[in-house]
Amino acid sequence: MALTTRGGGGADQAQPPPAPDASLGFLTKRDTEVKLPRATRVKNKTPAGVQITAEQILREARERQEPEIRPPKQKITDVHELADYRLRERKRFEDLIRRVRWSVSAWVKYAKWEEGQKDFARARSVYERALDVAHRDHTLWLKYAEFEMRNRYVNHARNVWDRAVSLLPRIDQLWYKYIHMEELLGAVANARQVFERWMGWRPDIAGWNSYIKFELRYGEVERARAIYERFVAEHPRPDTFIRYAKFEMKRGEVERARRVYERAADLLVDDEDAEVLFVAFAEFEEKCREVERARAIYKYALDRVPKGRAEDLYRKFLAFEKQFGDREGIEDAIVGKRRFQYEDEVRKNPLNYDSWFDYIRLEESVGNKDRIRDVYERSIANVPPAEEKRYWQRYIYLWINYALYEELDAQDMERTREVYRECLKLIPHKKFTFAKLWLMAAQFEIRQKNIKAARQILGNAIGMAPKGKIFKKYIEIELYLGNFDRCRTLYEKYIEWSPANCYAWRKYAELEKNLSETDRARSIYELAIAQPALDTPEVLWKVSTCNLKLTKMNLIEQENSMRDCLIEQST
Repeated sequence: MALTTRGGGGADQAQPPPAPDASLGFLTKRDTEVKLPRATRVKNKTPAGVQITAEQILREARERQEPEIRPPKQKITDVHELADYRLRERKRFEDLIRRVRWSVSAWVKYAKWEEGQKDFARARSVYERALDVAHRDHTLWLKYAEFEMRNRYVNHARNVWDRAVSLLPRIDQLWYKYIHMEELLGAVANARQVFERWMGWRPDIAGWNSYIKFELRYGEVERARAIYERFVAEHPRPDTFIRYAKFEMKRGEVERARRVYERAADLLVDDEDAEVLFVAFAEFEEKCREVERARAIYKYALDRVPKGRAEDLYRKFLAFEKQFGDREGIEDAIVGKRRFQYEDEVRKNPLNYDSWFDYIRLEESVGNKDRIRDVYERSIANVPPAEEKRYWQRYIYLWINYALYEELDAQDMERTREVYRECLKLIPHKKFTFAKLWLMAAQFEIRQKNIKAARQILGNAIGMAPKGKIFKKYIEIELYLGNFDRCRTLYEKYIEWSPANCYAWRKYAELEKNLSETDRARSIYELAIAQPALDTPEVLWKVSTCNLKLTKMNLIEQENSMRDCLIEQST
């Protein structure tokens, strides 16, 4: 926008725009011509005398709106005008449905208008034409049947309902409306027949319940019982059996209700909702004052329902025992609750071995051998995922405790031997081993007076995964038995496996010294000292020096004693 000024002579003269700054090379001539308007200053900042709110503005706008333009009311005075009106409306409706043929609401409006004109044949014709277009729309069938019912064409309505349920048998609303019409007319037999047709399509639980309630409304208890039998056969679920049992209980048929629960317990023991069934069964027996029956049901359910789905069952059982049980029963219920907690923990994290230890201690305090063995077997089945010793250190004690339990508590020696055998097979000995487990297995065989098996276990340990503890214990056992040749062989293997181990050299030399094999001991010390890299050479030198001094002192004493003997003989 160019700025202009009024000159003295009356002519408008355009002022040229200022030249752009040469330093701002990125600006164009157009950029320099644009000027931003200055901010308007508010001169009077005092509040207005009359305050106007947004609500007042909206109300005034609504009040000042012009009235809606409505068509004038038309009064029909004779037959000719009525005929013209009907012709115009029918033409309008026909044009409408020609444009939107698939619009169900357009057809319904057309049919309702014809109904308002009391021309029922035309209205029926409109509905039939609409069904040719959208016979899968159940709302159209409902409107059609309601039209016939509203105008008391009962047989026509029945015809419409029959056609509707034949074409759309999975729409429950059509069945309900059909049956409701028959009940309003008092045609109970017809309503029952419709129900039977519906049940042939295997509806959901709501359909069966409505059939049963229908029979009970008319006092047909035996019919309702027969329907319940078909119902539980069609939908074998805990809630359906519970409904059936409550139906029998409401009529005082306690034995019938018990038989229903027993059938359900046998049939649905593995169902995912079996907990609900057993709780209802136990509460039923509790209401019948059958306390022992209820307790047996709770215990039966706790043994069979998975622990992850038995939370409500444990809570109910604990409340039941607190109400009816003695001290022992309450303790059993508390143990059951703790058992459930441990089951939940090991289910969430099966590699949490501390939880398994707590669970095992709980079962051992109860004393049920089958349960204890089951928990042990489940715990040792959770093998650590990585072959690293730090992950196996807690896990291996499960096996050790299992073996000790079988030996000391269960007194089953064959099972103990099998536990040790399976554990030693499981450990990856090429990467790491547990000397404690080898030694415990060997000591168990010694306690069973089977030295051959113990030697075989320790020999396998030395061959597969040699460790200093195994050599020491094996040598100790053979030394105790007096098998010095075996001890020499083991010391040789020990030194061969770890030639830098001064302890092995020293103990081997001490063995020979104690057997009065001085030359052997001296040779062992010389071989040990000749090794290039010993772990504690100073100890070995000290021991060998002391032994040599003792040997010299023994020789001197022998010479002195011989000289004394010779002197005595000469005198």
